[in-house]
Amino acid sequence: MQHLKVFVKQDCNKCPAAKEVAGRFPHTEIYDIEEVDGLAEAAFYSVLCTPSIIVVDDNGREVHAWRCEVPSPRDVAERLN
Repeated sequence: MQHLKVFVKQDCNKCPAAKEVAGRFPHTEIYDIEEVDGLAEAAFYSVLCTPSIIVVDDNGREVHAWRCEVPSPRDVAERLN
């Protein structure tokens, strides 16, 4: 099953909207890139800006990503299987 990884930080103006969109879907993980674990996960997925939402498969492989933008809930739903 695919799921979402959402990368945010406190002073990001678009991050609340990204969390709101991602929160509509089950199996969503939120990572604060200003925390050690969040930064490590962001580095693994080459996240360089916030917000970033990444669709990953069961093996943790990136399937699709929106970097530095907030997708619509419809766009996210179309990418999740």
